[in-house]
Amino acid sequence: MAHRIDLTMKDLRAVAAYAAESAARVLSIFEQCHPSDTRPRDALEATRGFVQGGKRGKALRDAAWAALKAARQAEDAAASQAARAAMCAASAAYLHPLATATQLRHILGAAAHAARAVEIAKGDGARVDTDPFQHAIRSAPASVIDVLCRYPSAPAGGGRVGELLRCLDRELREISAETSAYRAGR
Repeated sequence: MAHRIDLTMKDLRAVAAYAAESAARVLSIFEQCHPSDTRPRDALEATRGFVQGGKRGKALRDAAWAALKAARQAEDAAASQAARAAMCAASAAYLHPLATATQLRHILGAAAHAARAVEIAKGDGARVDTDPFQHAIRSAPASVIDVLCRYPSAPAGGGRVGELLRCLDRELREISAETSAYRAGR
């Protein structure tokens, strides 16, 4: 059985803010294909409400499910990934305090789906040099990296999105290790 991890509401709000920012960067990919479908945008708005002090309740959960439904109904693969990023952002508030690798999807799922959306939109040759991927690394606050490092490394599987998630995980843990080494050397 996995041990419990200390998580505060401040930790959850930081993770959700990071996830919402990642998803917001690709929302236009979805909206260009489905201009009248507001479900992914609604999921991001619900996430921002939580980040600003709102509750983790039914409205946030329902917004996440609705964004997932939008992703499943999208005919365009890039739009589907962008909607999945919004779903992951709304789901970030539900990060569980259990030390299981699968929880990393709550932390990095939005960024991984956002990067995949851009890869598909630009053509699969783009790969990990996509702007959302690099931005996800550069913009990760120390508080989110700290939460990430409390969990085991990202799990195997999950196709290309899983690969992106593992790559983000490695990069952010490396930043944490470099920061720790720097502080120890002072």
